[in-house]
Amino acid sequence: MGNAPQDPTTKHPQPEFPQQDQEPPGRTGAMDPAPDHGEESYRGNGLLRDRAAVVTGGDSGIGRAVALAYAREGADVLFTHLPAEADDARETVRLVEEAGRRGLAVPCDIRDEEQCRRLVERAVTEFGRIDVLVNNAAYQMSQPEGIEDISTEQFDRVVHTNLYGMFWLCKMSVPHIPSGGSIINTTSVQAYKPSPHLLDYAMTKGAIVTFTQGLAQMLADRGVRVNAVAPGPVWTPLIPATLPDTKKFGEQAPMGRPAQPAEMAPAYVFLASEHAGFITAEIMNATGGTPLP
Repeated sequence: MGNAPQDPTTKHPQPEFPQQDQEPPGRTGAMDPAPDHGEESYRGNGLLRDRAAVVTGGDSGIGRAVALAYAREGADVLFTHLPAEADDARETVRLVEEAGRRGLAVPCDIRDEEQCRRLVERAVTEFGRIDVLVNNAAYQMSQPEGIEDISTEQFDRVVHTNLYGMFWLCKMSVPHIPSGGSIINTTSVQAYKPSPHLLDYAMTKGAIVTFTQGLAQMLADRGVRVNAVAPGPVWTPLIPATLPDTKKFGEQAPMGRPAQPAEMAPAYVFLASEHAGFITAEIMNATGGTPLP
């Protein structure tokens, strides 16, 4: 039926899903149902023609969907992945190149400042500039028994991945982002409605909101916009790799299901495009109906 409206509650798979458990960081190919990154549905309109984008965590999930959408909108994309995610990263490269754009997969643990520095240097060497920086990579681990079970090792990993990496990459990239460029961070519904079993993760997502709003004001006079997307539950490899129960994942959203990564990508495209030229310091909520401030 072409572009006929579809019921969003039934457009994608609904719980109950098969129970599945993976070791972090998780693999796309092992997920049931398979996530939709927009492979068959996303159509570009040249909104990011000849832009140079850097996306962290672009091997799978939201990051892959953003990389695919950016490429189909005309951007070249350099993205990060962990060494264990090399297979997923190759698929993202294939999707970007299939769209006729350059796709560069760079192994990088953003918890390490020097690796972040090398990443930015690589992007500038390859592209000459960074038009769009998407800080998307994140880590979580459910601890249903509460704060007593959150080890210092886990806390460090969550904070360094979700906050330190974002801070370093913004600091190092800003000198290479021209007027008209943008930074887009990934926060979460957890920033506003924290789940107790994700306490440390939710804390970092709240910090990302504050960081985004503050940095946006700092960079406004340079013509660089800074915004964030706050997804609700999204069906990505992080879910079976970090949550003990996947059968009813996303059921709590008013729409009754989790989002697919493809449903998040348009928000990142819009915020990077000229259509959002007067939008900065904003958090775009994509929660499936959960009201946020």
